[in-house]
Amino acid sequence: QVQLVESGGGAVRSGESLRLSCVTSGFTFDLYAMAWFRQVPGERLEWVSGINSGGVSTTYVDSVKGRFMISRDNNKKILYLQMSNLKTEDTAVYSCGLYHSPTIEWDLRYGYDYRGQGTQVTVSS
Repeated sequence: QVQLVESGGGAVRSGESLRLSCVTSGFTFDLYAMAWFRQVPGERLEWVSGINSGGVSTTYVDSVKGRFMISRDNNKKILYLQMSNLKTEDTAVYSCGLYHSPTIEWDLRYGYDYRGQGTQVTVSS
């Protein structure tokens, strides 16, 4: 079955960096688009960044542009999110999502098929 397991979260100070990983199994990784989401308890899920199946096309929400970089290793079947210059407002549980298509349409970015349990990122000032 599909498994998405995130890791790499932690507690950091503003301006520091973290790299999140999403180790996957149970599906043909290089056929499908992937994305990162985040959620603060009590608030709605927020789509952060997406990447197409080939890893060539990436998209970001405005609040992380220039600071976060999504990438994927199709040989290792791992999705990454490099987060730099972290801000307190980046504090959330970050999870990865799988789409049943090679690309992500912006208007359908919340139409993922699977999402992992997440990893906590806490940024303090």
